[in-house]
Amino acid sequence: MRGTVRKMRVDQQALGSADLRYFLPLDGIDFSLNEHIGQPLRISCSERITCVGCGKSSNKSFHQGYCYRCLTTLAACDMCIMKPEICHHHLGTCREPSWGETHCMIPHIVYLANSTGVKVGITRETQIPTRWIDQGAGQALPIFRVATRRLSGLIEVVLAAHISDKTKWQALVKGDYADMDLVAERERLFDLCHAELDALMAEYPGQIEPLEADVLALDYPVQQFALKAKSLAPEKGVVEGVLTGIKGQYLLFDTGVLNVRKYTGYEWEVTVL
Repeated sequence: MRGTVRKMRVDQQALGSADLRYFLPLDGIDFSLNEHIGQPLRISCSERITCVGCGKSSNKSFHQGYCYRCLTTLAACDMCIMKPEICHHHLGTCREPSWGETHCMIPHIVYLANSTGVKVGITRETQIPTRWIDQGAGQALPIFRVATRRLSGLIEVVLAAHISDKTKWQALVKGDYADMDLVAERERLFDLCHAELDALMAEYPGQIEPLEADVLALDYPVQQFALKAKSLAPEKGVVEGVLTGIKGQYLLFDTGVLNVRKYTGYEWEVTVL
């Protein structure tokens, strides 16, 4: 099967009852992956890259699938996407104000997630639980609902002074994971940061809501984790190996691991051997 890659998607109807079911979109057609775990696959990559922003051909991919022009002009590629606390839509300087209205000036969730240890993160409320699945989290707990992306970033900065805001991909693909008490971690952070959090809630009345939510547990279809965190690069040569599992946006092979999201916009051919 050949087509332009998009990040893997998951059938969320089975959440909580079974392993997540993964699909690899190729030119909009879903290639079902779960039934091929335990089977050998070949992935080859052509020189064709299609920008996910404008749809034009590109010699190089930036920011997971964009051409250089889109990288420098689209709001989705601005620095505030990586650092939401510097969102500048309210200043009138957003690259695309209408995009900002629908993506940044809407409710966001601040959460704790456990993929390789507890981390703090933020996402649009509409992206739950997709964001946690993309990160390969085994547990996730929403702790704040806020009015805008910028507010979620300000809270994340406060909490990140006491807890990581990164996922260690090498540990993720090797299965270095243990359940943790996210509720207790939430209470610990609230105690440590109460002065800063109270100040933000006073500055932005009615826009920050602490949550008392349940922890969501997520199970991934993995027969065997990677023995070594070796990144595979289909643009440098054909990738072949037995698919041993899927976690986050990683395909796990007996020969290494492949970060699908990194290749958004690339043309792949996927063959079951």
